[in-house]
Amino acid sequence: MDFKAVAKYSALHLKPAGLSLQYGTAGFRTKAGHLDHVMYRMGLLAALRSRQTKSTIGVMVTASHNPEEDNGVKLVDPLGEMLTSAWEEYATRLANAEEQEIQSILTEICQKEAVKLHQYASVFIGRDTRPSSEKLSQSVIDGVSALGGQYHDYGLVTTPQLHYMVCCQNTQEQYGKATVEGYYQKLSKAFGELTKQASSSGDDQMCLKIDCANGIGALKLKEMERYLPKKLLIHLYNDGTKEKLNHFCGADFVKVHQKPPLGLEIRPNERCCSFDGDADRIVYYYNDTAGHFHLVDGDKIATLISTFIKELLIKIGQTLKMAVVQTAYANGSSTRYLEETMKVPVHCTKTGVKHLHHKAQEFDIGVYFEANGHGTVLFSKAAEEKIRHVAKEEKETQKREAAKMLENTIDLINQTVGDAISDMLVIEAILALKGLTVQQWDAIYTDLPNRQLKVKVADRRVIDTTDAERRAVTPLGLQEKIDELVKKYRVSRAFVRPSGTEDVVRVYSEADTQENADSLAHEVSLAVYHLAGGIGEPPQPIC
Repeated sequence: MDFKAVAKYSALHLKPAGLSLQYGTAGFRTKAGHLDHVMYRMGLLAALRSRQTKSTIGVMVTASHNPEEDNGVKLVDPLGEMLTSAWEEYATRLANAEEQEIQSILTEICQKEAVKLHQYASVFIGRDTRPSSEKLSQSVIDGVSALGGQYHDYGLVTTPQLHYMVCCQNTQEQYGKATVEGYYQKLSKAFGELTKQASSSGDDQMCLKIDCANGIGALKLKEMERYLPKKLLIHLYNDGTKEKLNHFCGADFVKVHQKPPLGLEIRPNERCCSFDGDADRIVYYYNDTAGHFHLVDGDKIATLISTFIKELLIKIGQTLKMAVVQTAYANGSSTRYLEETMKVPVHCTKTGVKHLHHKAQEFDIGVYFEANGHGTVLFSKAAEEKIRHVAKEEKETQKREAAKMLENTIDLINQTVGDAISDMLVIEAILALKGLTVQQWDAIYTDLPNRQLKVKVADRRVIDTTDAERRAVTPLGLQEKIDELVKKYRVSRAFVRPSGTEDVVRVYSEADTQENADSLAHEVSLAVYHLAGGIGEPPQPIC
């Protein structure tokens, strides 16, 4: 290893004194001015990971739905999935190391992971539209170069596009061409084929307003528009030409505040959606004729997609094992509808995309979405082969056509990670094929009223949970108290979990009315405050 080159470049990317960061599900995120040394070191780590896996590794410079002043970085593993946990620990150690410790940490990683330093190293780099992203991605390039790695800088791309291209590269382009154009072509072709059978009744059947969060999604949709069939009319808002990234707009803002983004006028019953800053999340919404806002979130997206896939599987007579994977935050009505009406098995995991993705891999077809709109569908290799075989060889026309629709659905979905563009096209295709309006989709089931609160505590680690975060193990007596409170309300449930980033405990409740959901959340918050070391003023009732 050329430690002289590592040290020489390292001197140009010094770590601020006293800064400590943790690599989480979303990689590293903080104020952009604190990240130069982290980017350089992630370039080093990506070069080692590439040599260890004998594959191309991705490095994405983005802070997703965070404010424009922030930035972040995450590494992408060979099949477009998130970085494996052992290497997350290396990332944290390397980011927090003092200058003189870098060499020994790199050496230790090489020894532990049997990294052959003469092995070819290849890294794909992408970035979002933040003002700080270009300079920070140059720091990543310095890290890759210091260890003699080769890199391809894709410049401005959505996070899912970088995941997609890493997967394409490492499957010898079996998954698709490792270019942005290849991505547009694959998705557009699948969308065109899938929607061929859609009835053309109703002029506004495929008319959609999109809030692009003043982020990269706008740029990429503008590029992609010429590839898409003319029957899909998309109107872009918050396209980054006037306002700041994620400022009063984007999927996270709409989901949290339960209202439309700034800069988008909605007429009654118009179908609208919002991307987040790096275009890996999507939520839909509309205003009814009375002017009331309706959010159609990740739970309803998962329900729409899984229902569509299940109906096609029945038509082709395939008994593939399909399941929907949710977190404890999924609305109870969605779980009941899937299990009782659609007879689709539902599994619950801990919060965090990584947990959902891993669980979804256990099935022939795994659909996962977080309520915030981040999710995708995974097809096992065997399931994909069966479907493609029926699409090609089946003599019976109805079965063959249904299999072709499934085949196009597979090609339209970005299986590497949640992808707002891909998910939007899947949703638009399904709505067109089923002849559904956004209101009819929303009416599939009615969400139970719910409330989310947080309680400040001295140390969030006093809360330990089990059963996919649905039950508290410690502190003693807390779960018993929650059980007692839940019994007071109809069709209710509540759970608490420690935040992954700050000393707060998150509280979630559901009940038959909003008043009861609010009241239950408040009572559970008080129990957390008294039993788990709450600080500051006790939680106040919700007005």
